[in-house]
Amino acid sequence: MRCVIARFPFDLTKSGVLESMKGIKPEQVVGESVIIGRRTYPVKQVGQVITRQDRRDFSAGEVLRAMTQLGFTCRGLPRAAVPTHVPSPLQQASAMLGIPVTV
Repeated sequence: MRCVIARFPFDLTKSGVLESMKGIKPEQVVGESVIIGRRTYPVKQVGQVITRQDRRDFSAGEVLRAMTQLGFTCRGLPRAAVPTHVPSPLQQASAMLGIPVTV
């Protein structure tokens, strides 16, 4: 499949990506990720390996698009947990003083 990453065209295949990532130890995932084989890699690490370019030269979206089209499982940013109750400033101050206030 032909795709453009960082303004350069690349002919990528699923087997070619698997071969390129063989033996590469995954870095810690803190954002978007791609599952290649049994390992989960950060998107920027995959892009750097397959394009041989600096990570600052391409966006995670470009690599995610290419990996999705090749059939790899991609995961986006993890969603932050939404707090169920946010205490008011009065409640926070009261709790710090050890006097709980119910409002």
